[in-house]
Amino acid sequence: MKLYVSPGACSLAPHIALAAAGLPFSVERVSLKTKAIASGGDFRDINDKGSVPALQLDDGKVLTEAAVILQYIADQAPAAQLAPAAGTFERYQLMESLNYIATELHKRFTPIFTPGCSEEGRNAAWAALARPLTYLAGKLEGGRFLGGSGFSIADAYLFTVLNWAGFARFSLADWPQLVAYQARVAALPAVQEAMRAEGLA
Repeated sequence: MKLYVSPGACSLAPHIALAAAGLPFSVERVSLKTKAIASGGDFRDINDKGSVPALQLDDGKVLTEAAVILQYIADQAPAAQLAPAAGTFERYQLMESLNYIATELHKRFTPIFTPGCSEEGRNAAWAALARPLTYLAGKLEGGRFLGGSGFSIADAYLFTVLNWAGFARFSLADWPQLVAYQARVAALPAVQEAMRAEGLA
C-alpha cells in the first residue's frame, strides 16, 4: 500500500493507523499547493479531488477520505484492535465519532487555514470550534482514549486535528482534558513513528 500525505494534514491520521496496525506501506509526499508528488507526477492523477489522504492499494485501486481510509486500515489488521468488528453496535459508535470529528471539528478548521483569512475571520472560526471541543473534552472524562481504555482509529483522527490548534497559534488550555489527551496520544510509539516520518516530531 502507498499512502499519499502532506506533513501535518489529516493524512497524518491514517499514517498513524498504518504504523499502529503493523501493515507494510510506503509514503509519498504531496504538495497541496502545486499538487506535485515528491517523487514526480501530478497527484490529481491519483486523486482527482487533489486532497490528501489517498491510499493506493497494491492492485492500483485508490481510497480517499480520512474516515474511510482509517476503517479500511483497521479492517486489514483486526488483531491490532484499532476498531470494533464491522457490523457490531460498537463499530457504529466508532463511525459516529469519526463522522463527528470530520464534520464538526475538521471542517471548522478550514477557514483558519484559508489563505487571506483575516484575523477577525480566524477568531470567528476558532470561536465556532468551542462547542465541538467542549463536547469531545466531555467524552474523554474518565477515559484514556475516545472510545474508553483502548487506542482506536478515532484517536488517530482526533489527535491529528487537535494538533492544528498549535499550527494555527491557538491554545487548548480551556480544555485541560484535551491537553492531557494530546500528550497521552503523542507518547504512543506508532504516533511518534508517523510524526518523525513527516518531520513533525
